[in-house]
Amino acid sequence: MPSLVLPSEAPTLADAVAQAVRDGVAAGQLVPDRTYSVYQLAELLGISRSPVREGLLRLAEAGLVEILRNRGFRVLPPRAHDIEEIFGIRLALEPPAARLAAERGSDEQHAAIRAALKTMEGAAEPDFWPADRALHDLLLRTAGKPRTAALVAGLRSTTALLGPPTTASGRTLAEIHAEHVPLVSAVLARDGAAAEAAMRTHLEATGRLLLRTLSDAAAPGSPPPS
Repeated sequence: MPSLVLPSEAPTLADAVAQAVRDGVAAGQLVPDRTYSVYQLAELLGISRSPVREGLLRLAEAGLVEILRNRGFRVLPPRAHDIEEIFGIRLALEPPAARLAAERGSDEQHAAIRAALKTMEGAAEPDFWPADRALHDLLLRTAGKPRTAALVAGLRSTTALLGPPTTASGRTLAEIHAEHVPLVSAVLARDGAAAEAAMRTHLEATGRLLLRTLSDAAAPGSPPPS
């Protein structure tokens, strides 16, 4: 069993297990088509088998591992189709919700959206992604779509397990923040059509970059991420 590290910043042990396995895959320590033991993984990480199984179940739902009954698990290579499907769903849900947030949101809700964008501005990477997720969640809830917000949160968690963020391809946090500026500006101006278009543009750009990053990571001879 490779030497994996349990990240300390994960919110739960299951999240930490999922991240440790994903990091092991990204670094080439865990390879496809080889069977790994759940018991050995639990011993290596110094935790019980329950959070290990829960973390592996999340990875299985994301399509990154296959759980083999009474044998352990094996890594599955991330597929471009997974990213395409996730962003196809998000594109069907989030742009029209951005229109509704613009047209139907209260002044108080719009003020909260403005504040969420401000939180993203200048944030360092550990704080930036939670702020990004919070803004998207707030837009969906302002649109009156709490179930959609929960669904998108799950899809984003799956995306994070499938590969590195778009900053791995050279996209900066400032550029990602800048993509949200016309979106929030349109919402605050109550311009539904512009808000919908801006959200679509942002998601399409993110999806393309994630596919490119995944393709580059899978290319023969590519070094593992540092």
